Amino acid sequence: MNYINFMFPDFFLLLGNLSTLPERILALSLITVIVTDLSNKGRNTILLYRISLISVLIGVVVSLCQWVIQIQSISTASENYWISNFSYIFRFLLLTCSLLSVPLSVDYIRCSKTALAEFPFFLLTASSGGMVLCWANDLVTLYVALELSSLSSRFLSGHTKKDIRSNEATTKFLPMGGASSSFLLYGFSPLHGISGGQLQLDETASVLPFSQYLVVIHTATAFIPAGTAFKLSLVPFHQWTPDVYEGSPIPVVAFFSVTSKVAAPALFTRLFGLIFPHLSNEWHIVVGLLAASSMILGNLIAVTQISMKRMLAYPSISQIGYIMIGVLAADPENGYASMITYTFIYILMNLGTFARVTSFGLRTGTDNIRDYAGLYMKDPVLTFSPVLRSPSLGGIPPPSGFFGKLYLFWHGWKAGSYPSVLVALVTSVISIYYYLKIIKLMFTGKNGRSDASTTYIRNSLVSPSISKSSIEIAMIIRALASILSGILIDPIIGITRNTLFQTHFL
Repeated sequence: MNYINFMFPDFFLLLGNLSTLPERILALSLITVIVTDLSNKGRNTILLYRISLISVLIGVVVSLCQWVIQIQSISTASENYWISNFSYIFRFLLLTCSLLSVPLSVDYIRCSKTALAEFPFFLLTASSGGMVLCWANDLVTLYVALELSSLSSRFLSGHTKKDIRSNEATTKFLPMGGASSSFLLYGFSPLHGISGGQLQLDETASVLPFSQYLVVIHTATAFIPAGTAFKLSLVPFHQWTPDVYEGSPIPVVAFFSVTSKVAAPALFTRLFGLIFPHLSNEWHIVVGLLAASSMILGNLIAVTQISMKRMLAYPSISQIGYIMIGVLAADPENGYASMITYTFIYILMNLGTFARVTSFGLRTGTDNIRDYAGLYMKDPVLTFSPVLRSPSLGGIPPPSGFFGKLYLFWHGWKAGSYPSVLVALVTSVISIYYYLKIIKLMFTGKNGRSDASTTYIRNSLVSPSISKSSIEIAMIIRALASILSGILIDPIIGITRNTLFQTHFL
């Protein structure tokens, strides 16, 4: 008994000391996936799926334990990393995105007969890069982590190599991603120079207010938003998003749609919150214009789309505009908490939506919106899921999306972001139209082909037995989670408060 009492405190202390343990777990799982695939010569695909799922689940548990230890201030000096509650929350959100994305992929990849080992490998690599991005405290580490995440995402977009649309998506994604990275690097370089060769964010920030090179500083503040706006899909740096969403495999699009909403805002918040607090008026104006443009253009163009994946790409652009309102609020207690709360709710809502699109695509081989007509007669489960979740994405009460937007917009208004909040309110009403249009189509629309259900399943990638799988279970769980997160909104908000830059030297 004494031995057990001795071991448990030591175990939790070890978790607190190993601040990068979740990243190490993902790195070990990467090696395991590659070795297992080489050993089995690509035959045992289910084993690879289980390895990646279990490793991400362990990472989630470890991240939660470290977060609890951080809150309870059971931390000691180790490894020279600056870790904050802010970084723990975003690392947990990234791991949650990966955990929920893996079940969407296994059936799709098995039925499309593509290499399963590549998907978990690049997914885990992108997640690792995003997690490092949340706590990195120097410019070089930030840039390398961003490129690790971005390059893995670009390779994922071309996962279905025999699909010409997937190849086209990668061809567009790679050069545009490289151009955006160069903008970011051009923004980092002058900061490194005028700070006397400093790389640490806090040391760089301490030099800038006293620097006489104002032109150089303003040049950096122009290049850095341009580079990060591409990762955020903010207008006018959004051109890659619709084409990449349309051409990439559906599980890959689902992963893109949520991880970019976590990693990129974490990068943006750390860069501008730490380095440019004395230029807050300048970058607030720029970000406000980018956010407003994204909300307007994203929602207006989404109304005209006929492809489901392309239609979901434009709301994704508008959603990041909503999230940036929390960044503009710049209040550690409520502004950033509203951003984190809405991001968490958005993860549940959006991955549930893509679970439905994945299931429908596997059965029918199409993502055309008009093919959803009369779906409630063919599959009540596929109809039940969007009925619960689409109003949440549009901000209709009582689902969680309404409370998340209400909390986000209220604190944005209190912070003085009046134009952005007014634009967000108007565009949210527009988004309700195209979400309800799909629901109406599923109940009242007529496909015009009485044998559509039988014919589609016969010509689809999968058999009916495979399609009734973990995707539907995930769909139902996420639909219910989007409802429950609205009921439990107060505890979620309480957890996310006071999260930014309350740093401890670990």
